[in-house]
Amino acid sequence: MVIIMALIAQSSRKEVTPVMHSSSGLPLRKVEFYAMGTPCEIQFVAPKGDVQAKAFEHQVTEWVKQFEAKYSRYKTDSLISKINRAAGLSWIDIDTETELLLKICDSLYFTTQSILDPTTLPLMTLWNWKAEIPTIPSQQSINEALSKVGWKKVQRSPGKIMLPEIGMALDFGGFGKEYAVDFVAQLAQQNGITDALIDFGHDIRTLGLPPGRPAWHIGLENPSSPGNHTSSLGIQGSKGIASSGDYIRFFTYDGKRYGHIIDPRTGWPVAHGCVQSTVVASSCLIAGALATTSFILGVPKGIEFIQSFPGAEGMIVTQNSRAQTRAFFNHVVS
Repeated sequence: MVIIMALIAQSSRKEVTPVMHSSSGLPLRKVEFYAMGTPCEIQFVAPKGDVQAKAFEHQVTEWVKQFEAKYSRYKTDSLISKINRAAGLSWIDIDTETELLLKICDSLYFTTQSILDPTTLPLMTLWNWKAEIPTIPSQQSINEALSKVGWKKVQRSPGKIMLPEIGMALDFGGFGKEYAVDFVAQLAQQNGITDALIDFGHDIRTLGLPPGRPAWHIGLENPSSPGNHTSSLGIQGSKGIASSGDYIRFFTYDGKRYGHIIDPRTGWPVAHGCVQSTVVASSCLIAGALATTSFILGVPKGIEFIQSFPGAEGMIVTQNSRAQTRAFFNHVVS
């Protein structure tokens, strides 16, 4: 955890400490756009008015556009795609920003005991839950994909990276969106914005407070009825909120349900009854890592994992029950 937090700090420029109140009488502005395969929304207060707001909005949209173009595996000309095409063939030059992201991969892999592994793409593509007619891969195919997975196999030297085997592939999808959310929060602070909510596909970071209200209210989606909320969280100050679940992306084959979240230790979709994990932590990156890892671990190990991170609180919903850390419901307001 300490390693992750230190790396987040390295990614920022000079960071301004957020003020824990919202300027009264100022409007709550909103900017919306689509990026990284998901709707993105930022609500914020601009104390210095339109000029400050427009400068911030432009800076955010340009940075997100650049970040996606560079690191999305869905873009054939991205750096990630270039690295993946060179697997087993050649080294690829990388810059300091990419070096930082690879250090975050190191930290996530170590902290989660190899559960968050950025080389699991061969497994993810094998389990195609989007297929019109889903199929179950053979155990032999799963074993072959597993043989291409392993963060420790990745070769690195200063300014260079190589995937040593043909068929290996990197994917920053397990943490890239959360990293982007935290970076945008830093951009807000650097622009003098101390009250904001950044929401990229329900990966969220808050700063300060909304105008005239005691907290940011964030709905807790009901896994049994996607799109509807069972209750909400009341969040004050600088926090990250993230959820992981397979109740939307799944397929059914021969009467058995297969979710999209793969356990990289087995190569099979998680199937221990969990449907959703939600975590509140000091950053979106940490919240996302804890949510995904705790979902894969299940109850009770997932709850124990969240509780091992000071300041983090979470809840895991299963098909028949729910479990939460000791203080999670301190955040629940309705």
